[in-house]
Amino acid sequence: MPVFQESCAEQIQAQTIVIIHPGSMYLRMGRASDLNPCTILNAVARRRLPGGLEYKDSLLPPAIPRTKELTQAMEESRLQVSHTLQSCLQSDGRRRYATPPQQIAAFNRRSNAEISSPCSVEWIKTDKDVVVGDDVLSLNPEDNFNVHFPYRRGELNVHSGPGGSLRSVMADLKTIWEYVLTEKMDIPLRDLKHYRAVLIIPDIYNRQYLKELTTLMLCEVGFGACFLLQDHVAATFGAGLGFACVVDVGDQKTSVSCVEDGISHRNTRVRMDYGGGDITQTFFWLLQKCAFPYKSCDPYNKLDALLLNQLKKDFCHVDLNICGSQEKTFVVRKPKQQTEKYTIQVGDECLVAPLSLFQPELFKVSGTHSVHIQKRSMGDPEDPHDENYLRETSRRGMKENLEQTSELQEEASAPIVTGEEEVVVDAVDSAPIALSNRDLDAPRDFVVGPQQLLGLDHAVLQSIDRCPTEDLKRKMYSCVLVVGSGMKFQGIGMWLHNRISLQIPYMYRAEQLDIITQPKEMDPGMTAWKGAAILSCLESAQELWIGRQEWERTGVRVLRERAPFMW
Repeated sequence: MPVFQESCAEQIQAQTIVIIHPGSMYLRMGRASDLNPCTILNAVARRRLPGGLEYKDSLLPPAIPRTKELTQAMEESRLQVSHTLQSCLQSDGRRRYATPPQQIAAFNRRSNAEISSPCSVEWIKTDKDVVVGDDVLSLNPEDNFNVHFPYRRGELNVHSGPGGSLRSVMADLKTIWEYVLTEKMDIPLRDLKHYRAVLIIPDIYNRQYLKELTTLMLCEVGFGACFLLQDHVAATFGAGLGFACVVDVGDQKTSVSCVEDGISHRNTRVRMDYGGGDITQTFFWLLQKCAFPYKSCDPYNKLDALLLNQLKKDFCHVDLNICGSQEKTFVVRKPKQQTEKYTIQVGDECLVAPLSLFQPELFKVSGTHSVHIQKRSMGDPEDPHDENYLRETSRRGMKENLEQTSELQEEASAPIVTGEEEVVVDAVDSAPIALSNRDLDAPRDFVVGPQQLLGLDHAVLQSIDRCPTEDLKRKMYSCVLVVGSGMKFQGIGMWLHNRISLQIPYMYRAEQLDIITQPKEMDPGMTAWKGAAILSCLESAQELWIGRQEWERTGVRVLRERAPFMW
């Protein structure tokens, strides 16, 4: 009987916890008790004021003008991947073969569209000044709406254009979240004080943004309590793993870090500014090289961008047994225009596009792509007694500086300060000891190629190499968890497995290297959301919640002390 009561209590608790997982393309949001979250386009359209500046975030990462040098560099990278594919074997031991692109292009040039009657799809007509989610895609482009995606490249979309200030981005998030709460989840805003929220944040985070997001949830949207959870940590909970090297490929970013027992090791975190959207742009470039018959296709047009995304999902794979050219069909539907059906041939372009993750020079079609690591906290005026204060004043901190212990061990051993009396200050007459260079330096950068690009396999290897102990490295090499919706291609897990297997240092070669691409048979895009839902209902999570009153009273200090990650 007590067990039944406990499960009932857990169920009731789960119904009042809202899990929010925002991404560059989609927002996943739902109760912790839901089987699946509500998934909508993470975008808002606002009607332009008369004389206002026009601004529209595109669905796909914008392509850049291709210079002769850029085209040549991309062509060399394409040939490299093609040669690698031709040297591979099929499962029956025969060599792969490829149809020459010229032959495919000749077929596609002869392909004409089959015209049929106009489709029934219509642009929506609205009197609203604000449109949220998937309806943004149905707005007539000629209507005076500005389109904003609050997240780009896995981080808040702060820019210098209209609606690009941090305050504007927060207003967009508030609008989108309140729309989902009221319209999709049937939760009146006045009842939110009885609900708690878990916000899934990027593994590499901006501390200023986290402060603003916490204020947004507690003070502006009005949740009763909240806590923040890193996406990679959530993913391990969703997959039911105690440790893993997590690879998260989203629409516009790819991130890697090593997670053990709910802690993401800071030095192992890396984020690259490319993802599924860049694969789509690369695939479009490859299709154009083969005389793509839909000549007027424009990636800036949202309907064409959706079509290209769909073609990528339908056509792309990493199945080495599929050789030569394949005939495919697709249909172009646009409001008040005739429906066009095309038949095209595609060859190894379908494999080259997903494999751009390992040859990121091909992503130059959408510009330069930075590599980010977690920067050290520079301190916050609202939180004077942070780790920097401890490091400079406590005897314990100085000992650690002298011994040059690793940054992670140092942070784990630093006491949480609740008042000045707990700080151990050296005697006045003791000579001040300068901070070691190790403490002043930024974390060790990831080694990137000559063109400032980091392929996925190298990111995994370098991330694991930054683990603090040999045993942990061995564990991470044995379990790589792939999540996110940007890498859902048949066979790509095996390709990643082979690339990593060939490069693992001999001393770490575990008996088995597991690449988990579909944890618990669920959509990898849902893994982090599901993990946050599981964690939020655990008994150990009860001490993580931050209430509105203590947030208003204490501010960022309570976030640093209570966050389930090293601040």
